[in-house]
Amino acid sequence: MSETSAEVAERLGIGNGKGRVPVWIKYVIGALVIGGIGLYWFASADPDKDIRYVTAEAETNDLQITVTATGTIEPTNLVEISSELSGTLSKVNADFNDVVSKGSILAELDTAKLEALVAVSKASLDSKIARVAMAEATLDEAKEKYESAVRLEERGVTAHQTFVSQRAAFIRAQSELQAALADRALAEADLDLQQTELDKACICSPIDGIVLDRAVDTGQIVAAALSAPVLFTVAEDLTKMELQVDIDEADIGRTAVGNMADFTVDAYDERSFPAEISEIRFAPKTVDGVVTYKAVLSIDNSDLLLRPGMTATADITVAEISAALTVPNAALRYAPPAVPVENEERSGLLGMLIPDDSDGTRRGDNKTLWVMRGDAAQKIAIRAGASDGRLTEILEGELAVGDLVIVDRVDG
Repeated sequence: MSETSAEVAERLGIGNGKGRVPVWIKYVIGALVIGGIGLYWFASADPDKDIRYVTAEAETNDLQITVTATGTIEPTNLVEISSELSGTLSKVNADFNDVVSKGSILAELDTAKLEALVAVSKASLDSKIARVAMAEATLDEAKEKYESAVRLEERGVTAHQTFVSQRAAFIRAQSELQAALADRALAEADLDLQQTELDKACICSPIDGIVLDRAVDTGQIVAAALSAPVLFTVAEDLTKMELQVDIDEADIGRTAVGNMADFTVDAYDERSFPAEISEIRFAPKTVDGVVTYKAVLSIDNSDLLLRPGMTATADITVAEISAALTVPNAALRYAPPAVPVENEERSGLLGMLIPDDSDGTRRGDNKTLWVMRGDAAQKIAIRAGASDGRLTEILEGELAVGDLVIVDRVDG
């Protein structure tokens, strides 16, 4: 007897719901599969595969080590000319930028009173000279009488009182001559004094140079009773000038007399002028806690382009190194980002203020370099030497010409 389709289905267990898988189990299985695939991908992925390093080659270069300092250009010899006398200026002969020579008359005071005093002194001297002549004549006469009295006294033909009188007259004549000579010397000194005062009325240049400043005009009254006023400022030979710069105390140990330098001024932006250190002063100068020392650089200003008072910036060459193994300064400043570490003691605000330095590397540490070895970055120890501000000499370390040093990284 043949079975119906329903009976067959019942015998095979089809459609009775006993072999059907619940839907939620299917979702769970699908989620587990997707999660397993993601975990496998994350575990097998290279965390640094998206990091790109910026590198530079270690090279051999000649380094010129310089120290930068600022200062002003000054004449080698600057003289401020004053007047010791008070009075009215009758003449002013010099003006700004006039070239003068030693002894040139720059200005003159009114000398009427001084000339009168000189005349009085000359007359007094003449009187004293006449008195000396009279005293000499009196002395000659007294001497003759005294010598005659001596002879008569020896023969006993004259009174002793007469001899004593002649001797006293002779002594008085000698004293009067000495007094007359002293008065004459005093009159001569007084004349010299008045003549000196008259000479000072002529305000003259003590050096060869050029007039930088004139502070007076004709008819102006000069009052020198309390302090001598500055009437003229004269600079000696502007073809030879000096640059006075302030060198920081951190650089003064590398600087020495004879170092060459180049400097610029605002008036000539594209031109550099040569100079040489001729003096380094020991006296310190402290401004706002910064200690500097004055250095004087000699300048050849034959073309007269440079003027007193110009502000200059000088680059002083303190050392020159040939064929040095160098790397960019940026390579010495590079350090990879610190890896976050779960540590309760360094978490929170303290961890932000004091970053982890477990690998001994900090940004700006000049004792390590990061170098590309194949496709990996490797840290090496080095000893850095001098730097010119762009490149730094490497004195020791496992570094050779052509090695790629890391200067930066780009995460992307």
